[in-house]
Amino acid sequence: MGIIAVTGASGFVGSHLVRLLCDRGERVRILLRSQFKPEILNNLELETVTGDLRNRSSLEKFVEGASTLYHVAADYRLWSDNPQELYDSNVDGTRNILEAARSADVSRVVYTSTVGCLGIPNDGTPGDESTPVSLEDMVGHYKRSKFLAERVALDFADNDLPVVIVNPSTPIGPGDIKPTPTGKVIVDFANGRIPAFVDTGLNLIDVRDTAMGHILACEKGIVGQKYILGNTNLSLAEILSILAGICDKPAPSVRIPYSIAYMAGMFSTSWANVITHRPPGISLESVRMSRKRMFFSARKAVQELGLPQSPIEQALTDAVKWFVDNGYVSGHRARL
Repeated sequence: MGIIAVTGASGFVGSHLVRLLCDRGERVRILLRSQFKPEILNNLELETVTGDLRNRSSLEKFVEGASTLYHVAADYRLWSDNPQELYDSNVDGTRNILEAARSADVSRVVYTSTVGCLGIPNDGTPGDESTPVSLEDMVGHYKRSKFLAERVALDFADNDLPVVIVNPSTPIGPGDIKPTPTGKVIVDFANGRIPAFVDTGLNLIDVRDTAMGHILACEKGIVGQKYILGNTNLSLAEILSILAGICDKPAPSVRIPYSIAYMAGMFSTSWANVITHRPPGISLESVRMSRKRMFFSARKAVQELGLPQSPIEQALTDAVKWFVDNGYVSGHRARL
């Protein structure tokens, strides 16, 4: 049985991918930045290697003897006191791990990008893998670093490393420990902390389908191709309405104008940059990203890979239940 190496195993998507691989009886090796395995992985049989994407030499042992590499890890922050850190991990780190994989003769690589690197049509229709886009379209350091990292992965695919790229949309479901920005929206709503909303939209997918999409991309994907791992396009108002039914709470009816949200983000981010040097309550980058609805079509992945399309309402229900069961929500009256 070949070794399957996974970076980002302690993250939301990565942990679900590792669990799914283990359930399939695979021999899984994960990369950790410290010798301590996160609690979410404690009940899994895993090989662990201590290393850092920014240190090429530490990655050689990690990929040694591996037949497959899933590079899921990324520095996912919409604000940083030192933005260069995102480029060091996301761009240079991707180059380092792919160079190590090529030297180790890894036979298959799945690189986890994001729909944030893809184009969005101006006419409001969903974007897909072929929608034109450039670096100038990327809002903020996270998107710019991931766009550049995707370019690195495509370059390796063009130069004899069998890389397939997946572009997850917005995964939701149980096990969102950090939580992700969308998970935080769910938690804040359940705790009654969202009195109003902005006019934006997202493509949601069950995180478990995202994990399966990685495996399907490995098994069926074409080298050098991109596959959107997504499901349903919903406005934020529609998402909050679904959560209202799950949580038995009223959905907010007040829509915040973009100009007001922009000013709040600018003030909050400036305060973080100059005074606190801690993540702002409202990052300007997240506000700027919300100006366009992040709607995408996963038709290619559904047709070519067989990407599952589990009901989004169930994924949101499972997310709420997990947050309640793990102490993220107080005084909850959800009908689960």
